Amino acid sequence: MSEPSSEVTDSTHTSRKPIYQKETTGSYMGDVKEAAKRIGEIPCARNSLLSGIASGAGIGVIRGMTAGAFVASNWAVGTFLLVSAGTWTICQKAREDERRKVQQVVEQMPKRFAKQQETSPDAPGITSA
Repeated sequence: MSEPSSEVTDSTHTSRKPIYQKETTGSYMGDVKEAAKRIGEIPCARNSLLSGIASGAGIGVIRGMTAGAFVASNWAVGTFLLVSAGTWTICQKAREDERRKVQQVVEQMPKRFAKQQETSPDAPGITSA
């Protein structure tokens, strides 16, 4: 029987994004503390969490004036989750769009450079020394 070709498996693995995972220590609380220390390194996490906290606190205070504490806390947590997830998604989309634009520019650079070299010697008004 024939073995599966390595070309098919290689092409599927190269299109995936790399997974950055740190080894666990076995201690759940220790791992959670380490993950919490590195939350600022995650792209868009800081801004989205701060936006969620601010909007959740604001909505919680506003609802606390008209309803009980339990209802206000439910609204605050719900607003935090919704705003944090929304701003994180928007930020990730913007990063992905920027990454695609940069990739297109990088792919177009050799073509532009080659066109400039082809047209420069034939351009009128330019004399070679």
